[in-house]
Amino acid sequence: MPTTVGRRVDRLTPVRRIARRIDRRTVVRIGVVAVVTYAAWLAVGAFGRPYNFFDMKIYHGAAVWWASGRDLYEFVAPDTTLGFTYPPFAGLAMLPMAHLPVGLAGLVNAVASVAALAVVLAGLLHPIANRLGYPLWFPVALATPLAAALEPSRETLGYGQVNLLLFALVMADLVGLRWRSRRAAHVVATDGPLLRFVHSGAWAGVGIGLATAVKLTPALFIVYLMITRQWRAAITAVGTLATVTIGSFAIVGPESRAYFGGVLWQTERVGAADMTPNQSLAGLLARLFDSIEAPGLLWFTFAILVLALGLSRAANARADGDELTAFTLVGLTTSVVSPISWTHHLVWVIPAIVVLADAAVRRREASRGLAARTGLGGLPGVNGLRPPIWYPALTGLRHGAAAVALYLLFLVSPIWPYEHQLPEVSHYQDGLFGALMENSLAVALIVLVAALPWRPGAEPAFYGERPARPVTSGVRR
Repeated sequence: MPTTVGRRVDRLTPVRRIARRIDRRTVVRIGVVAVVTYAAWLAVGAFGRPYNFFDMKIYHGAAVWWASGRDLYEFVAPDTTLGFTYPPFAGLAMLPMAHLPVGLAGLVNAVASVAALAVVLAGLLHPIANRLGYPLWFPVALATPLAAALEPSRETLGYGQVNLLLFALVMADLVGLRWRSRRAAHVVATDGPLLRFVHSGAWAGVGIGLATAVKLTPALFIVYLMITRQWRAAITAVGTLATVTIGSFAIVGPESRAYFGGVLWQTERVGAADMTPNQSLAGLLARLFDSIEAPGLLWFTFAILVLALGLSRAANARADGDELTAFTLVGLTTSVVSPISWTHHLVWVIPAIVVLADAAVRRREASRGLAARTGLGGLPGVNGLRPPIWYPALTGLRHGAAAVALYLLFLVSPIWPYEHQLPEVSHYQDGLFGALMENSLAVALIVLVAALPWRPGAEPAFYGERPARPVTSGVRR
């Protein structure tokens, strides 16, 4: 009997060894991720709208129509007045979905979009996780469901839109710029030619070029690259755009001529400016004037001002070594100045939330170090001065509060209870408060363009060119 017991103990020993190796913190983190994911799912049900892949049905119908030999831009979805509005290259990219059922095409797009969102968040959070000492999987696993629950993401997934995929293409170039600036740390002598090319970041600009070929609004990133004199990336983006556009002319000439010769300029194919989901500057002005369209001269004037402000702040952010905030400002500016920016276009609030949250953490970390040096813990201060009593406990509070408020705004999305459509119902039907709620996302975008802080030295991406102004560190003496 003792021998048998002893054998049983021996058999259980490896199990106990494995159990001991399991980090208790890992189990807790997995539990936290599960709770957050479930809460995000409940939030989508509570604040989201009924989704049935509406836009995917249009894309799928257009692809089937085109594959059957008919003209792409003559397609009109049944029971609607909507047709295909993207450039011919986008039509070519979507053509394979003609061989799939529309439901399966929407599911494939949703899975690919969530995967793209997770990859983007990994790129955004990698420097932050390294600095704070977290394993990368944990913040990414937390952030992915949280970001997917926001209005732009859930609308993209529910409608079968492509915005998260285009977002990933643009953000891939941000990663490429990072790698190019630190290529010596990534390129290993034993890497093959392909890995050396990928890690070199020489391809930076390809993503922006491809995204612009699918939807024209990312072209503002090319302007940003030129303003900041990132010539190689700008030339790569322009070259990619030109290659795929000319290639589309060579492959589908009639559709390309139809698009650039007429469809591109038919703004009525997209929708009226005053529609509630249009949270651009034009939509805001149209609703404020209770008009179907925005006042042209007023919109143009304010759009130029916002464009100049956004690009100048983006250039300053890059010059201070924060390329992520620079890209975010360009994306937000694009959403504001575009005549039509549906809520599923507003994916750039995701990195804006990351920037605000990280700014709060950075300021709190810096305040702790300063507090230790200035004697907050009972030691004498510097030159007889002591920091205020709230320091450092409340340092970074306004940035943290802004991040939480921005997240809650785009989670709840208060525009939908106050949705109105002219000429049937005035946009002032529910008074000034209703008008404010209906325009709340547009107002938030404009405030972000004007006030989103950047983090000096956080993510520099200088490679070969000098920044617009030198990055400084330390105290000027």
